Amino acid sequence: MQGASIAIDDLACRRGDRLLFRGLSLRLKAGEALRVSGHNGIGKSSLLRIVAGLAPAFEGTVVAEGAIGLVDERPALDPAVTLGAALAFWQRLDGGIRERHIDRLGLDDLLDVPVRYLSTGQKKRAALARLLGQDARIWLLDEPLNGLDSHATALAETLAAEHCAQGGIALIASHQPFALPGMRVLPLADHAA
Repeated sequence: MQGASIAIDDLACRRGDRLLFRGLSLRLKAGEALRVSGHNGIGKSSLLRIVAGLAPAFEGTVVAEGAIGLVDERPALDPAVTLGAALAFWQRLDGGIRERHIDRLGLDDLLDVPVRYLSTGQKKRAALARLLGQDARIWLLDEPLNGLDSHATALAETLAAEHCAQGGIALIASHQPFALPGMRVLPLADHAA
């Protein structure tokens, strides 16, 4: 995972007619993690979407080196098929979801269950399995602990710590504390427009 980096310079985000934040500059290099904090609607998810290339910046630049994987509130799992079929779809595209990921995330007993019947936490764990299969160097995690019980929360934190220890980057938008050694915290309110 060497070579992963994110460089953000003088970034501003506008949603509709409302400027959410401006003047945001930061650097993340291999092995680093940053949690973006702030109240609802301040632009945490928008920031991650800009870094992922899914939304335009109003001003400023974002340069990311390394493949990006995003986990947000939309797990990108077809609700009409079983979890096994949904993960098999991503396996064909990403090529990396392995049995050990499914087992580690406690999904093996859920593979025959239609995605629409899964709980929020089960869908979140499935999204994490897909993220592990992508071998992305940059993880963008939007409210990664929502819907997770204490065991799954600890596992998500462990996975992020392992990712960073292997030279990956974790950029996390979360209201909740996220236990990750050496992680910095960016209060997005410091850049509110």
